[in-house]
Amino acid sequence: MFGIPGKQAVTMTPKAAGQIAKLMDKGGHAGLRIGVKKGGCAGMEYTMEYVDTADPHDEVVEQDGARIMIAPMAQMFLFGTEIDYEVSLLEAGFKFKNPNVVDACGCGESIKFDETLNQSG
Repeated sequence: MFGIPGKQAVTMTPKAAGQIAKLMDKGGHAGLRIGVKKGGCAGMEYTMEYVDTADPHDEVVEQDGARIMIAPMAQMFLFGTEIDYEVSLLEAGFKFKNPNVVDACGCGESIKFDETLNQSG
């Protein structure tokens, strides 16, 4: 796993942790798996899905009754990210404050990472 020993790869604001815990309780899920995939106008998109069991390679982050699993391919892209939950007049949803993002599209759904994150060696 990438990162600093003893430091969580991803953190959640109290609002995000509360919303994730509520979703877990309502659906009886073990948590939410977060990942990234190719797509969107900036090149990559975040993914979120309910999971009933963690994959052995997932990074598991637990906070205030909420549990997220970070897919192995996404771990290097999400390190240092804070997940928030925002509610406005028109929408409510999770927002990712990710220091690894170098560009994002206008809709906020698609992101671009520093290309050195995706190079090995």
